[in-house]
Amino acid sequence: MHNFCINKEQGGMEQDGTGNLKKKRDPGKIIELLFRISEAAGSKGSLDDLYGVIHQSLDEILDGDRFHLARYDEKTDAVSFPLHADETKMTPGMSLDFKTALSYAGQVIQQKSPLFFDEKAILDRAGEKDCNGLKKDCKTWMGAPLMINDRIKGAILIQGNGSAAACKKEDTDLLTSVSRHIALAVERKESEEKSAKEGRMLEEILKSLPVGVALVQNRIFKWVNSAMPLLFGYESERDFENQSARMIYSNDEDFERGGEKIYKSLITGGTADYEMNLVKKNQTHFPVHVRLNSGDDKNPMAWTIATFTDLSQRRAGEKEKFEKERLQGVLEMAGAVCHEINQPLQAILGYSELLLMGPGSRAIEKREVHSIKSQATRLGRITKKLSGITHYRTVDYPGNTKIIDIWGIGKDMEP
Repeated sequence: MHNFCINKEQGGMEQDGTGNLKKKRDPGKIIELLFRISEAAGSKGSLDDLYGVIHQSLDEILDGDRFHLARYDEKTDAVSFPLHADETKMTPGMSLDFKTALSYAGQVIQQKSPLFFDEKAILDRAGEKDCNGLKKDCKTWMGAPLMINDRIKGAILIQGNGSAAACKKEDTDLLTSVSRHIALAVERKESEEKSAKEGRMLEEILKSLPVGVALVQNRIFKWVNSAMPLLFGYESERDFENQSARMIYSNDEDFERGGEKIYKSLITGGTADYEMNLVKKNQTHFPVHVRLNSGDDKNPMAWTIATFTDLSQRRAGEKEKFEKERLQGVLEMAGAVCHEINQPLQAILGYSELLLMGPGSRAIEKREVHSIKSQATRLGRITKKLSGITHYRTVDYPGNTKIIDIWGIGKDMEP
């Protein structure tokens, strides 16, 4: 919440019909002050700066020793005092649930109409609670609501120690008249500050995103978040400012092809969504998911919001998953081969043993039987190696194909 406090300075004075001093009234001066307030609302200054201009402007045309600007929040049903000016430099705080309190500000806001109290009326209210912290030892008090159409936004409150004759109905009417301009000026400045705050918040959110975000106008980088230089290997966001998007492409051909693809997607659906290889500052290529949204239907490349997501880890994960699936296929095949071969293998080995044990076997028959046994033993070693596979590699095979290097794997497995 804004809190502003300023000491009041005396402006030009003149005597009224009763000899009392009062501020000079000049229609041209009033118009000048209203223009000054409007100009302050449209300037780059803060809301506190606007409050200062409002106070100084009113002080030049209205009499008062204490000045307050109350702001009403309809959602919380609360009134606050962001602007307070008097000789004590006291700043009233927040007044909650003010409709239950018999306060000057609350009365103006509730009735949505200007009020004026002279010294007698103020003394009559002396015993009533004033939760807004406004002093009761003043001789005049007037207030005007801050209205925008039929919406109440707050009130302007002025207290003085002068006589009621120096603060007539015309002053209340004047305060009511300028209050409409003040209400518009304050709301405009509040909206600007709110938008600026939301803009800064949005920028901080975009900066903290783990993906690259860029504002691109006609394929020229105008703004990037902090993830972009990290993603593409640059030092800072400034490296992208006013640079062509060509800097993230491998070559001119890819740049042109990418532009055509983006344009076709944006012109048909307002969004471009694709994966491609882009290049880092050190000329390293890496896979990126790119998504662009355009805000201009007639010229979609005029300005776009682009996001860049590094797919390197995802691709590595996909490759690892694919390799695991391939290995699982090999393991399943090896298990099936082992299961199918082992049965006839056991029979071969059994018959070989019986032949070798026979008393009438000739020498040549024994050599042939030994050969059968040797090959069967070799099959046994093969099935043993296949059943123990946990990884694999391939070797070239005639016919421009590859086969699993069983014996190479076997060497890796041997102790």
